[in-house]
Amino acid sequence: MTETFETPLLDQVKEPRDMRDFTLDQLIQLADELRQETISAVSVTGGHLGAGLGVVELTVALHHVFNTPEDRLIWDVGHQCYPHKILTGRRDRIRTLRQEGGLSGFTKRSESPYDPFGAAHSSTSISAGLGMAVGRDILGRENNVVSVIGDGSMSAGMAYEAMNNAGAMDSRQIVILNDNDMSIAPPVGAMSAYLSRLLSGRSYRSLREVMKQIAARLPDPLERTAKRAEEFARGMMTGGTLFEELGFYYVGPIDGHNLEHLIPVLKNARDARNGPILIHCVTQKGKGYPPAEAAADKYHGVAKFDVITGAQAKATPNAPSYTKVFAQSLLRRPPAMRRS
Repeated sequence: MTETFETPLLDQVKEPRDMRDFTLDQLIQLADELRQETISAVSVTGGHLGAGLGVVELTVALHHVFNTPEDRLIWDVGHQCYPHKILTGRRDRIRTLRQEGGLSGFTKRSESPYDPFGAAHSSTSISAGLGMAVGRDILGRENNVVSVIGDGSMSAGMAYEAMNNAGAMDSRQIVILNDNDMSIAPPVGAMSAYLSRLLSGRSYRSLREVMKQIAARLPDPLERTAKRAEEFARGMMTGGTLFEELGFYYVGPIDGHNLEHLIPVLKNARDARNGPILIHCVTQKGKGYPPAEAAADKYHGVAKFDVITGAQAKATPNAPSYTKVFAQSLLRRPPAMRRS
């Protein structure tokens, strides 16, 4: 059973440029409509639900702030990309997800110019973004490159190798850490949001560059002391020491479901002209759908389900299970051979 709902703002968005002039209140309503559309579509097709619901506001904010597809948006895993597909001209086909001849369950380059990198699993988005940033610089272009990576993918060495290279090259790229599980940050709130806006703003970044230049003119022991003091102060406020050591300018943590907090920070990152930036967003898997919020594991990947009750249909197996085949094979063997 499905619910009926109206989507007056989502109906206006055929591609991201249609939402670039939306007000904050309109964007909040758009996110609500996008979440309902995602739930409705996956209830019909099955697929990955929880991760996509967790990035609805982030998806809206990214496509509102950045000039996609000229600005490259790379999703580290395809599980999160259903809301992205709805906003990028594929809403009319969203109920063909994972069907023969339908939309892919992941980002797919041949499917849309808004999918610059084909992703499934995992930890490859930062290195892909670095390659795109290097190519952009060689060609003398100015577009942004944004990689969205989850805390699970951040556990892989490939992600840190890419960050190390990006920091060493001082590459202008943006990484969004979508932290929806690991408790690696303090609770987010108004003070954290204020600090994130402050630290990502042009005034603070300009002041920081001035202080670096002053420190560089000091005698060597004083220069090292000044740099350590600045890093310690930022680490005390933000907890971003690890990423700073890798050469990234760390901002966060911020509430990944609060568009009023997200949008100013993303705009500041968009307008920054030097070095890699990591924005730490804290989100919740299954956000906005109570059954998925209550059981994130069961609603990570789902069969078709009833939107109102959350009850999932039992999938009809198209092949016998491995254990059943194994057991039947044993039973067909002569008794003497079974004992051996």
